[in-house]
Amino acid sequence: MEKQIEDEQLPAKKFSSFKEIMQAMGLVFGDIGTSPIYTLTVIFTLTKPTVENMMGVLSLIFWALVILVTMEYGWLAMSLSIKGEGGIIVLKEVLTNILKSSRKIAFAAFLGYIGVSLLMGDGVITPAISILSAVEGLELIPGIGHISGSTVLIITSVITILLFSFQYKGTDKVSSSFGPIMILWFSTLFLSGIFAIFKRPEVLLAISPHYAIEFVARNGLVGFFVLSEVILCATGGEALYADMGHLGRNSIRHAWYFVSIALLVNYFGQGAFLLKTGVKSALLFNLIKSYSDLFYVPFLILTLLATIIASQAMISAIMSLVYQGINTRIFPMMKIKYTSTELKSQIYIGSVNWILLIAVLFMIFLFKRSENLAAAYGLAVTATMTISATFMIYIFKIKNNKLKLFAAIFVFIVDVIFLLAQYDKLPHGGYWSLVIAAVPFAVIQLWISGNKAMYKSFRPLPVDTFLYSFKQIYKRGKNIEGTALFLTRNFKQIPPYVVHCVIRSNIIYERNVLVSINVTDEPYGVRLEKVDNITQGLSGIKIEKGYLEIIDIHKLLNENGVDEKIIFYGFDDIEAKNIFLKIYAFIKRVSPSFVHFYKLPYNKLHGVMTRIVI
Repeated sequence: MEKQIEDEQLPAKKFSSFKEIMQAMGLVFGDIGTSPIYTLTVIFTLTKPTVENMMGVLSLIFWALVILVTMEYGWLAMSLSIKGEGGIIVLKEVLTNILKSSRKIAFAAFLGYIGVSLLMGDGVITPAISILSAVEGLELIPGIGHISGSTVLIITSVITILLFSFQYKGTDKVSSSFGPIMILWFSTLFLSGIFAIFKRPEVLLAISPHYAIEFVARNGLVGFFVLSEVILCATGGEALYADMGHLGRNSIRHAWYFVSIALLVNYFGQGAFLLKTGVKSALLFNLIKSYSDLFYVPFLILTLLATIIASQAMISAIMSLVYQGINTRIFPMMKIKYTSTELKSQIYIGSVNWILLIAVLFMIFLFKRSENLAAAYGLAVTATMTISATFMIYIFKIKNNKLKLFAAIFVFIVDVIFLLAQYDKLPHGGYWSLVIAAVPFAVIQLWISGNKAMYKSFRPLPVDTFLYSFKQIYKRGKNIEGTALFLTRNFKQIPPYVVHCVIRSNIIYERNVLVSINVTDEPYGVRLEKVDNITQGLSGIKIEKGYLEIIDIHKLLNENGVDEKIIFYGFDDIEAKNIFLKIYAFIKRVSPSFVHFYKLPYNKLHGVMTRIVI
């Protein structure tokens, strides 16, 4: 708790540079920034575009962005961090660090796992709906005429496949262009909206909340379920908090000022355009086309670039989320490629990339149109927002911050209202977001349960017993020349493979070093501690790293005077009894070892197998 209070009181820059704000626009606001392409179009397929309905919907959008994005993430969530890092995993860690009841800690962890799974489900739908909605704009290019649905699907699929195919190269080289493109995108949204508002300025009155309340009251249950589409305007809002560690709190907040104004002006402009013309399909595209046909093709190209950037941001976020999960032992080990020497967030996980691609293509061909896909979109996002608000209520209650506690309770109530409205989507495809989220959630639960079973069956040797035998063997003097490293979790319990190597096989070197690598609850920080005198011929090195920290273990050891001849590590041959543990054993068998995760030199590695029955 004290650690967190100190974190909130750290001095921060009052002003961000233009470069920082531009970078935030390129990496944070892609998802929420492309929502105007489809949000109002989807809403008015369900609702008649009368003046009263339009004012009510615009009011709902205005207050959804204010409450669910600005208040929940821009103010409340961003006041909570660990060393400046944000995200739902960090929010869970903040809460579990100050909880005392083990039952409450377990429940908070469970909610956190649900939130992680829902975010990954969102990561499948975001590229699908973003790219598909942009490609659908081809139909309005002057002179082209009608484009068949199958052609739209093929073009969308090609763009999606190309996007995922280039992930292994990283986005370090092209990410510098993301900011300028998104500034151009938001400027276009603002200008196109402001000119439309001049023709129907009365739409600005919709900022009054009474229009939103009247709309829901007048339309009853139908008005309530319209909230399930209104939430589309706020999808991607959680990125403000999740990307805080990469870009800084203030640069994201300052960028949001401009982004939020551009979004609201465009939504109000689309509303004014609809009231004036009666056109309710492809609202944003028709709005741009109404100014001049010359603007349309450049705008369509800009739209495709913006949706690709939005999809790229979500793909990178999923990769980062999986990396955090691997480090916190809720996901299996996977082969990691580091695509940037400067940006820690730039990583590539091949298995995640291709599974994500298949899932995205499946959603594209299943729903075929962006308005159909909108039926599956929003449930996962709203549930994640509700979980985040729940965490914040407990945190602010424990910290006795009454102002933020009342604000968090208010946000939670609004989240729950929007979440309840999502259940109307379930029979129309909304269940797919839960099906997608169920896959990572099942993997998390399986992996945690399997690791617990492994821990119970693990038979380490107490260090005192090990040292007694080690001293006897070492004193014989028949030791191999050089230094051997033995990878272990701690120095108090010696793993079976080390016992097998040293005690049973008498493989003992002149210098033997136990190396423990542990992941801390904090996102960043690396600490190395030497233990030189465990006994003659045996020393130790303890390495602690943050769960977001990417380090070169071999380089770190060499910098601290360790020049090893061989590196021993243990791997398990698991014999499982029930079907779930058999699945765990299979995943464990096909997953790369942690030695590959840390990029240790393969020519020095020597694996020793241990059979474990679970």
